[in-house]
Amino acid sequence: MKKFCFSLIIILSVVAGQAIAQSDDVIRISPCDNQSILKEADSVKQLLESGGFSMLREASITMDSGNEIPIIVPMNEGTWYQFVFIGDMKSNTYEVRMYDYSERQVAYQKKRWGDVDGNVISYSYIPKVSEYHMIKPLQVNSLQKKNLCGYVMLFQKTVGAPKASK
Repeated sequence: MKKFCFSLIIILSVVAGQAIAQSDDVIRISPCDNQSILKEADSVKQLLESGGFSMLREASITMDSGNEIPIIVPMNEGTWYQFVFIGDMKSNTYEVRMYDYSERQVAYQKKRWGDVDGNVISYSYIPKVSEYHMIKPLQVNSLQKKNLCGYVMLFQKTVGAPKASK
């Protein structure tokens, strides 16, 4: 009986060790520090806040080239939102897709490095129903595949907001 219990303890500890090792495969979002992106973000914040928007969420994120980062946010019916994504200046392509709760794409923007403000994507959105939305920013860099810096911000119109039509 003691051998059985000892064997069981060893098996359980091995299984637990494998589960812990497998959890290292989970994608973890980590912040980044890019001074030029932070300066751009501060300029965008000042511009939108002077236009009657207030910040709901913001984050700097470390990204891999070609990999979307899913961001899930609750949005209220009839509320005017402004989403901003700022990508690394050295990337070639920048994209943002937004999906509603039914996984229908409700917004899409793509910019290239040579475009005016090519590394900044900004768009307005007013949801027709209150539900969660998924926003997926992406940037592609042909030289640097890992550790690209991105910055995301979500604003809500608080001054002079449009009234929901029924």
